[in-house]
Amino acid sequence: MANPKEKTPMCLVNELARFNRIQPQYKLLNERGPAHAKMFTVQLTLGEQTWEAEGSSIKKAQHAAASKALNETTLPKPTPRPPKNNVNNNPGSITPTVELNGLAMKRGEPAIYRPLDPKPIPNYRANYNFRGMYNQRYHCPVPKIFYVQLTVGNSEFFGEGKTRQAARHNAAMKALQALQNEPIPEKLPQNGEAGKESEEDKDANKSEISVVFEIALKRNIPVTFEVIKESGPPHMKSFVTRVTVGEFTAEGEGNSKKLSKKRAAMAVLQELKKLPPLPVIEKPKLYFKKRPKTILKTGPEYGQGMNPISRLAQIQQAKKEKEPEYVLLSERGMPRRREFVMQVKIGNDITTGTGPNKKIAKRNAAEAMLLQLGYKASTPLQDQTEKLGENKSWNGQNVGFPEPTSNSKYCFLNL
Repeated sequence: MANPKEKTPMCLVNELARFNRIQPQYKLLNERGPAHAKMFTVQLTLGEQTWEAEGSSIKKAQHAAASKALNETTLPKPTPRPPKNNVNNNPGSITPTVELNGLAMKRGEPAIYRPLDPKPIPNYRANYNFRGMYNQRYHCPVPKIFYVQLTVGNSEFFGEGKTRQAARHNAAMKALQALQNEPIPEKLPQNGEAGKESEEDKDANKSEISVVFEIALKRNIPVTFEVIKESGPPHMKSFVTRVTVGEFTAEGEGNSKKLSKKRAAMAVLQELKKLPPLPVIEKPKLYFKKRPKTILKTGPEYGQGMNPISRLAQIQQAKKEKEPEYVLLSERGMPRRREFVMQVKIGNDITTGTGPNKKIAKRNAAEAMLLQLGYKASTPLQDQTEKLGENKSWNGQNVGFPEPTSNSKYCFLNL
């Protein structure tokens, strides 16, 4: 529905039924159509009158039956209630503080709120009420009132309320009434102060504490923040923080340590801005000599003691070329005496290698490629080939034992 506050037909039927002291009854009569396009038929009974309607869902069918009943019923209808007066006169529910912030941004003057201490309440006997059977004394609590000071540029406003936020709204309303009709001040930058204003614009998005630390870092001055005083009850604490920047000292007070530290930084910034500007020192440009890229020397004797597979891969990486591609071409021989044929391809060069397993076939193919590319042969792999080429089958073969001799203590195992 377009208006969410508008009452639905079922809700209006319920009001009509309560007014006539009857009970509305909805009954599902029929359900037809495929699963993705169901149609439901609902019957509504009000007293002795009945209405039927269809819809793509049970709820829609009920609303349709209720709409038909409201149009065709002969039952007396209740008198409509008058609409409630809108208490909130502010259109769009924009609070005064939000509206004031927008106006303050246009004027270039930030809105600063400062909480004030509540006024002391005298202890009058009128606050005590003598009631009860035995003249017992009951204390009538006085509602607490919060006070806030609002500063917009050179103007000050005071607000009060039952809560701190209500006091802010009160002060913002007073500021809006006073500043809405005033023209927005225009600040024309002078020629000598153009640089200063650009720096101030950069510092506008930074907190006062960060600006203090930056100024102290540029001038090589130590900075210290210290909480020197803490007073008030637990629910209304008051803190005083002292900031020391070299020879300058300032204090700030607030209802939290963070707020008191911020106000102390704001106070000391007024003194730091009076310091003379630092001389501009142009830093000499540093010229770095580009180092030549380390090129891996891949001579004919490079990596002779390495694994042929790793040796071939490093040579291709040094040349910044594509890595070698290995493909298993065939697998032939009896199950106990297999022979694998592996192919390696680099660009247009293709070589093959054979072996009793894929690993040795791959190494032999890489070694053949190295020889074809003009590199010297790698370290002989005869011992490793013999170890890797042994048959490790368990079906009636020796399991890696040395051949028996006349003085040997080893024997064969027939598993």
